[in-house]
Amino acid sequence: MLTFISGGVRSGKSRLAEQLAEQDAETRGGALFYLATAATPQESEMQARIRWHQQDRGKAWITLEEPIDLNAVLPRLQANSTLLLDCLTLWSSQVMFASDFSPKEAIEELDAFIQALTDQQIHLIIVSNDINECLPPNTPELLNYVRFLQCLHQCLTAQADHVIQMLGGCAYDWKGG
Repeated sequence: MLTFISGGVRSGKSRLAEQLAEQDAETRGGALFYLATAATPQESEMQARIRWHQQDRGKAWITLEEPIDLNAVLPRLQANSTLLLDCLTLWSSQVMFASDFSPKEAIEELDAFIQALTDQQIHLIIVSNDINECLPPNTPELLNYVRFLQCLHQCLTAQADHVIQMLGGCAYDWKGG
């Protein structure tokens, strides 16, 4: 199963994703994994947010960290578990600006990852930011990034069993809710 949750910055999407993941893990009786896609942050605000999220999640969560190669975590997962990937926005920016992946290869990488999880009956919950609803990008690189992220969003919403958009702490089910 694939659940995709998007929304603006601090809209409540991560909290909702964590709640859904915990409910799913409890119902199915599987392990609960958190895949952090942030590279080692340099800024203190991001470090503080990461620490807060880790403490808030509690001990039931098994945290995995992988900023680019999602498939590298597959051997560490257990069948019939729940995996929360937070967040696609960071992963896609690192793929675009700090890896050798082309956008096409990145989409293929994400598709292969999703298929591998489906084969193991792992419920994947992906969180991403809606960045296309703010000011238009003012550089070609940023415009390409926004287009790439929106392409990923469209691919995910087509594949997802459940699509949720967060707006000001309210969840709107667009598909499968």
